[in-house]
Amino acid sequence: MAQFSLLQVLVLFAAAFVAGAINSVAGGGTLITFPALIWLGLDPKIANATSTVALWPGLIGGLWGYRRELGKTRTLLVPLGAASVLGGAVGGVLLILTPSDIFARLVPFLILFATLLFVLQEPVSRRLRLGGMAPADARGGWWAGAILFQFASAIYGGYFGAGNGILMLAAMGLLGISDIHSANGLKNFLGISLNLAAIIAFCVSGLVVWPHALVMAGGAICGGYFGARAARRLGRTFARRAVVTIGLVIGLVMLWRTFLAG
Repeated sequence: MAQFSLLQVLVLFAAAFVAGAINSVAGGGTLITFPALIWLGLDPKIANATSTVALWPGLIGGLWGYRRELGKTRTLLVPLGAASVLGGAVGGVLLILTPSDIFARLVPFLILFATLLFVLQEPVSRRLRLGGMAPADARGGWWAGAILFQFASAIYGGYFGAGNGILMLAAMGLLGISDIHSANGLKNFLGISLNLAAIIAFCVSGLVVWPHALVMAGGAICGGYFGARAARRLGRTFARRAVVTIGLVIGLVMLWRTFLAG
């Protein structure tokens, strides 16, 4: 591995700081950290695994912030949590088994898909606030559908993850969770569950570059605590537009480099 320089430390910490701040107000921080690791020369698979490990501590802080709302959805923790752990493990193993050259070709499409999901986050959040989904006491098909949907979402989350929050919100919508704060609390819990399963798989397989991950974890934690205040001054709309713009630009550039310039 190349020498870990001061420039790398600064770039990684800054990217993770911004990602932590964005995650606290809008979500989508992976669209910042993943390209930063690619820019520093990491293999796409290793960059994805390292980014997942680095941003995981920030999810715990988010869960703590929604601890009161999480109590309102305690009956969903076990079934959806189990689906998340299993799906996250499957997604992590799929990433490990995917050859690096194939994953590199998938990356532009994954980034563009994640950006699209990020764009859809606000409409889905508004829909949840309106409570226009299925009743919270839905049975049978609704429960099965929500669990299967979350399982599929967790597979994507374990494999790549950026934009996965919107898929989890959709699963909660199937169960009629109309309070956005309760939905976000449950989403953080499920994110911790599925990413933990994927992280274990990544660590066992040796895909994580720990010096990079630890620097970025520190940046993400600081960004979540201190950067959110600055991000809020700029406004939620500004933060969201910035993430969408970055995602589109990076996705299109990587698409061009992968298929046209190659």
